[in-house]
Amino acid sequence: MTNNRKIITAPFGTWESPLGAEDLAVSSIRLAEPRVFKDQIFWAEGRPKESGRTAIVRFVNSRASDLGPPQSNVRSLVHEYGGGAWIPTKLGVIGALFDDQRLYHFSNSSLSPLTIEPSIDRGYRYADPCLLPDEISTIWVFENHDHKGNEPTNSLILVDPDGSFKKIAEGHDFYSSPVCSPDGSQIAYIAWDHPSMPWDRTFLRVIDLEKNEVVNDRIVLEGFAFQQPRWSPTGQLHVISDETGFWNIHSVNVIDKSSTPIINYSSEFGIPGWVFAQCTYQWSNDNIWCSWVDHGVGHIGFIEENKLNELETNFTEFGRLDVLSDGRVVTVAASWTAPSVLVAISKDGTTEILNNQQPSILNTDNISQPELISFTSGDNLEAHAFYFEPKNENFQSLNELPPLIVLSHGGPTSSARSSFDPTVQFWTNRGFAVVDVNYGGSTGFGTEYRNRLKGNWGITDTQDCVEAAKYLAENGFADSDRLIIKGGSAGGYTTLCALTWHNIFAAGISRYGVADLETLARDTHKFESKYLDSLIGPWPEESGIYIERSPIHHTHLLSTPMIILQGTEDAVVPPAQAESLVRSLASANIPHSYLLFEGEGHGFRQAKNIATALESELSFLGQILGFEPATSITRVEIRRQ
Repeated sequence: MTNNRKIITAPFGTWESPLGAEDLAVSSIRLAEPRVFKDQIFWAEGRPKESGRTAIVRFVNSRASDLGPPQSNVRSLVHEYGGGAWIPTKLGVIGALFDDQRLYHFSNSSLSPLTIEPSIDRGYRYADPCLLPDEISTIWVFENHDHKGNEPTNSLILVDPDGSFKKIAEGHDFYSSPVCSPDGSQIAYIAWDHPSMPWDRTFLRVIDLEKNEVVNDRIVLEGFAFQQPRWSPTGQLHVISDETGFWNIHSVNVIDKSSTPIINYSSEFGIPGWVFAQCTYQWSNDNIWCSWVDHGVGHIGFIEENKLNELETNFTEFGRLDVLSDGRVVTVAASWTAPSVLVAISKDGTTEILNNQQPSILNTDNISQPELISFTSGDNLEAHAFYFEPKNENFQSLNELPPLIVLSHGGPTSSARSSFDPTVQFWTNRGFAVVDVNYGGSTGFGTEYRNRLKGNWGITDTQDCVEAAKYLAENGFADSDRLIIKGGSAGGYTTLCALTWHNIFAAGISRYGVADLETLARDTHKFESKYLDSLIGPWPEESGIYIERSPIHHTHLLSTPMIILQGTEDAVVPPAQAESLVRSLASANIPHSYLLFEGEGHGFRQAKNIATALESELSFLGQILGFEPATSITRVEIRRQ
């Protein structure tokens, strides 16, 4: 059969795409945290179409159903980023509601409060639960904000079935990952203190319990970035440690306080602890299911007799792991060509998709798949990125090079996505090239690479993004006159630094980006309040460096048009940062747009705002670069004063 489809020749940026911003926003359901309890599968589902709420879904007898009332939003605010807001028990699911942060019992269509109401709004917060052997008592990370303006305190608490609770560990600044031994006699957990972040230096501690009472609590391991303690079915403790230079799985000798890697690979079996309830390895009888990242791309397999067996799948990114009684692993997985799905994978690689897949708006011929590129950057070091070429089956370009969007991921201790990202495809399908940069400091490349950003935030990340753009332009993959840089949060800071101290970009897009490091150090929440000590230098002792690297103090160097997007309820990077930057841009007569989204926090969750943000960015770039988008969208206002 002959394909008679007519290929249209049109300038980059003007290609018509079936993937609209509104379609993308409504279809961007977020699947997370699958948990197995007595072979029932549960997961969390973020739904932009339902005001961004997170629902808990139960999968039984091949049918999925929501738990709790239709409006219930299950989300923890511990550390502000949350995660681990719920757990299945013998008495039903227990979870924290976003509105008040209290714990509730969830039934099929209703809920009832479990814990007491604090004296101030959202004063008691709960996350990262584990279940005790009685299957009704739970241990939670507890964050107490009921201190009349002082910094919140963190601890571990044991919650009884009647909602009463007691502290079982306190004194450290932060806690995570409590896990109970099979016989219920010990609790292993991770703790750390300011100024460390959980990927810098943590403690592995073990509590001895007798009848749910603490009789001993001791440090077992320290000096490295430990995460995810797990007990084997026989009671052997394991933990992920970066002692070898990569996050590998170690067996722990609790008595002599030592650990030994059960495998030693130059790959990352751990991930940065931005959110709770992460799990990249899990026991199934004598085997350990595990996922890992190698050069930014995810893999899955199992360890048997200290040998790693990788499974060949189409997936390139994996979420939390749990196991079924038949030995299969359950996880949320995604590939370069399809969004996340909930799957059960057998040791022979057989994969069963458990949830209804989101309908794909783009067929495979319309999806741009990345090329992993490496290039030389600052200090003659190698940096990495994913390059996506423009891709649309109905269009071809004129005799020109495409505009390039350089993406700078957030964190900054994080990484570029290694799976299908509809936002990337929104741009490539319209004729933009995209490069998603794993700048020095990113995760997925080992401890040394992750530590490149220590003392160098605003320098290493910015340089790597600039060099990625130059590399692609010099090698004929992008138009050097139409380079754009875009980032959110920490990536927004990198974007602003690039626009301030480099002159290669034609436009910039900053989402809830950091403009003033001093303000961030003073005003941000507890979890990140000392993060800048390692990225910049101790505050306030190194205040001069903070001023030196804050774009807000160097707006006289700015000349590049930019669009700024911000949420009103952002507790991580408050709106005052964006508003201060906007005033400076107006004073300097620099073309700019500013969108403030009511009710949004650090990241946009509501479908209408996700769509508006993307369309506004497209409109802004069309006006700045001189092209007209193919479909009618609301024209964003560009101000010059």
